[in-house]
Amino acid sequence: RSAQTLKNWQNEILNSFRYNYSNGFLEGINNLTKVMKRNAFGFRSFLRFRAKILLTHKYKRMGTHIG
Repeated sequence: RSAQTLKNWQNEILNSFRYNYSNGFLEGINNLTKVMKRNAFGFRSFLRFRAKILLTHKYKRMGTHIG
């Protein structure tokens, strides 16, 4: 069973050794945002919650439009 898994994911496994990329930074941002969401229980305004997220991550503007 594990041999079949290795065969199915062979290209991805080899690429992980070939290229020195990691998504650790983005996973950290996602984790912090999820923690903020848990702590923000009761926020009435999505815009305030969004502003808190952006300020915490030190982004002044996000390229997406909501609404």
